[in-house]
Amino acid sequence: MSAADPLERITVNPAIFGGKPIVRGHRLAVEQVLSMLVAGDSVDDLLAGYPWLERDDVLACLEYARRLVAHERVEPFPLAVSP
Repeated sequence: MSAADPLERITVNPAIFGGKPIVRGHRLAVEQVLSMLVAGDSVDDLLAGYPWLERDDVLACLEYARRLVAHERVEPFPLAVSP
């Protein structure tokens, strides 16, 4: 991936998918890329299916997800005790 911030490849346009994060202004949401990877598609599958898509775009989607998870806080969930 280039030295620039990979998240520069992720954009938001209120007119596309209600403002969900998308890849470089195209009608492909970060969520869709992640869903395809989770479903078992390889990066090469995605590149073949979306000719304009670049490997760094897919990596940017993964970095976007990583940064979101990095800021999560896990709060203890109290378990109900049976009487």
